Amino acid sequence: MTAPSPTEATAPEPAATPAPRRTFGLAAATALVMGNIIGGGIFALPATVAPYGTVSLLAFVVLSVAAVLLALLFGKLARRSPVTGGLYVYPRDAFGPFAGFLSAWSYWTMCWVSIAALAVAVVGYVDVLIPLHGNHALEAVVALAALWLPAAANFAGTRWVGVVQVVSTILKFVPLLLVSTIGLFFVDADNFGPFNASGGSTPGAVAAAAALLLYSFLGVESAAVSAGEVENPERNVGRASVLGTLGSALVYLLGTVAVFGLVPHDKLVNSGAPFADAVNAITGGSWGGTAIALVAVASITGCLNGWILMAAQMPYAAARDGLFPAPFAKVGKGGVPGFGVWAVAVLGTLLIALNYTAGPDTTFRVLVLITTFTGCVPYLLSAAAQLYWLAQGTRERVRPAGLVRDLIVAALSFAFSFWLIAGAGYAAVYQGVLFLFAGIPVYVWLQGRKREPAGETSTLSG
Repeated sequence: MTAPSPTEATAPEPAATPAPRRTFGLAAATALVMGNIIGGGIFALPATVAPYGTVSLLAFVVLSVAAVLLALLFGKLARRSPVTGGLYVYPRDAFGPFAGFLSAWSYWTMCWVSIAALAVAVVGYVDVLIPLHGNHALEAVVALAALWLPAAANFAGTRWVGVVQVVSTILKFVPLLLVSTIGLFFVDADNFGPFNASGGSTPGAVAAAAALLLYSFLGVESAAVSAGEVENPERNVGRASVLGTLGSALVYLLGTVAVFGLVPHDKLVNSGAPFADAVNAITGGSWGGTAIALVAVASITGCLNGWILMAAQMPYAAARDGLFPAPFAKVGKGGVPGFGVWAVAVLGTLLIALNYTAGPDTTFRVLVLITTFTGCVPYLLSAAAQLYWLAQGTRERVRPAGLVRDLIVAALSFAFSFWLIAGAGYAAVYQGVLFLFAGIPVYVWLQGRKREPAGETSTLSG
């Protein structure tokens, strides 16, 4: 008798549910990846990492390589498990339900914290359009509006989410690329400032800047998480992940170089809308900054649209397996897990309300560092899952060249994720661990409820 493969021997039985309708083609899936990557990051982070100096540009290059490696990793994993859930499914199939739950909980936490950070990032650009005069209460209202409008739009269904992603990606990609290329002709070398302005070691500055910049690349896994809605996921998830990541990295690198060279370093450090300041430097007036502020608001809103969908899909996949509360598995008429959308919006609202007293800049930085830890945990577990599958059986079925390539991709993805967690700093890791461990009672409760009926029957029959 033929021995079962590792997947057959260890993977739990999936929940009996009808096959989901495929609604994202390659173009829409690529737009989903780019739309989720290019959002608040490109518009807010140049000012956030400016205190480290131009060493941040080196961090961007390193992180771009890491993001492409992660895209290749998720493409390979999606070939094995082409279903919605992605970063939850891979650790679950490799290491069991608890690993799957930790990955899902951490990723879900990263999603709603990231959504709160994106909503806060809108404030600086709205301030360019409509001066808020430093009124923190009014700024909080703007952030909450930026959160709830895309949440409401999600109830229209996944088809419309895909349409919005295509439109918003085109809307922001073309102007950003034009600004990034034209802006290079106006760069002043004196504006770049010192290479390492942090005062510490260069490797430490690169790691610290990269931990912040990881936020700008969150979304590389978008197609893998939404694989259940992607047409021909075995083929298109990997392509969409790599194409979306490469396109985003190109925009990021050109855009960041332009901003650093257009805005004097001392002004950039304190800027609330760095891209608007950069465009004003090109045009010599305020109309350019107003135009880019409009693009930024549209970009971040489109990014929130896609992130809210993903934040609902991860617990949806876990809830179908009994590893998240049952309401997360309920799907509305539009194909969107409605309870998941409500949960993300409410939690994001609470987080914004709790943290906004420190001001939008401080709030954005704190939230970004928390997402670094909570985002890297499922990346680590997914890379470990790929290493596990390769060690278990791929050697007998894959050509040596392919095996070596996959091993290198998985090992480097694991190493990069670990390095980024270290670069986030003690405070971010501390807060991230608290968020992660807060999910353990939920897992214990759900597992206990699963076993309770059998236990009660046994006791009564005895």
